[in-house]
Amino acid sequence: MSHSHILQAALNQIPITLQCLRDYEITAQDFVRSDIWQYIQQGSDQNISVAANRRAFDDYGLRPRILRDVHHGGVAVQILNETWQVPIALAPVAYHGLVHPEAELATVRAAVAMQTPMVVSTLSSCRFQDIRLAAEAAAQELKRPVPPLWLQLYSQASQQQTQQVLQDALDAQFSAVMWTVDAHYKRSSLALPEGVSAVNIDADAQYKHTSHLLDEQLVFGSWFTEHAPTWDDLAWLREQTHLPLWLKGVSHPEDAKMALEYGIDGLVVSNHGGRVLDGMAASLHVLPEIKAATGAAVPILLDGGIRHGTDIVKALALGADAVMIGRPQMHALAVAGMLGVAHILHLLRMELELALAQMGCAQIKEIHSECLVRW
Repeated sequence: MSHSHILQAALNQIPITLQCLRDYEITAQDFVRSDIWQYIQQGSDQNISVAANRRAFDDYGLRPRILRDVHHGGVAVQILNETWQVPIALAPVAYHGLVHPEAELATVRAAVAMQTPMVVSTLSSCRFQDIRLAAEAAAQELKRPVPPLWLQLYSQASQQQTQQVLQDALDAQFSAVMWTVDAHYKRSSLALPEGVSAVNIDADAQYKHTSHLLDEQLVFGSWFTEHAPTWDDLAWLREQTHLPLWLKGVSHPEDAKMALEYGIDGLVVSNHGGRVLDGMAASLHVLPEIKAATGAAVPILLDGGIRHGTDIVKALALGADAVMIGRPQMHALAVAGMLGVAHILHLLRMELELALAQMGCAQIKEIHSECLVRW
C-alpha cells in the first residue's frame, strides 16, 4: 500500500521541542501533503466558526480560590455508567490513514495507554473490529483495561445500511452510539489517496451525495436535503439500539430539550469544528444555555477549540461534564504516531491537574461558573 501522501515518517521518540498542543500543530504541517493539511485544518467558507471556537476561551478569565487543601485531588469523572480517568475523550475524526499508515490502530493504542475514551468515526479508515482487536492487544501488553470505545454514526442512505453500521459496531463491542446530526452535508475537494477509504460503509455510497449536488446545482430538493436526518429518524434510531445514545451537534436549547423527550442519553455541544455552517456560534458560547435547558438530566460533552488544560476547566465551569479533542489528535498522530497521541493526552491531563491545583479545586465537581470571570 502506498503512503506517498505522508511526507515524513512519524517520529519514534518525542523531542523536547514538543511541549504543548500548539507545538504539534506547527510541526505536523511538515509531515503531510498540503491538500491533506488543508482538509484537516480548514473550516467552511471564511473559517469564522473555526476562529470563534478558539477565541471563545479567551473571553473567560479564571478566578482561583486560595489556601485550599488540594493534596488529595483527582480528575476522574463518571459519565453515565463509565468511569473516565480524566474528563477528556478523543473526538470522532475521519480517515486517520491520511496522516499515519497505522491510522486508527495507532490512535486506539494511545487511548489504551492513557486510559482515554475514543469515539470512532463512521468514516474510519480501519474496520471497527480491527480497532477493537488493536485495543485489546495493547491492553494486554500494557496490563490495563480497554477504555470506552464508542461509535460516531452518520446516517446512511438507507435504514438497512445504517443498521449494518450499528451491528458492526456492536460486534466490535463499542459501548455507546454518538449520532452526528449537524453535518449531513460538508463540502470537501480532497481526493482520498490510494489505500485510504471509509472501510466500514458501502463504498458506492461514500460520495453519492456529492455527485448528486454537482448534477443538480441546487440545495433544496437535492439528494442531501431529501436525506437530511429528522426527529423521526432519531425516534427510529432510539428503537434500534440498547446502547447509550448521544446526540452530537446540539447548539440550541430548544433542540436540547426536545432531544430529552426522545430518550437521548447524552448531548454533545458542537459546531463540527467549524467545518459545516460558517458563522455558527462557538460551542463554548452556547454551552451555558444548553446546560440551563437540561440541568442534570443528561451528561454534556463539548468539542471545538480545546487546546490546553485551562480550556477544559472553562468548559467544565460552564456546564460540560467532559470535553473531546479532534484536530489535535491528527496533528499528534502525524508527528509521532501512537506516541504523539499519548503525549498530547498526557500534556492535557498535566495541564488540567495543574490548573485545578492552582484554582484551589481538589476535584472536578468543585469547578463551577463562579470559577470564571467574563472579560
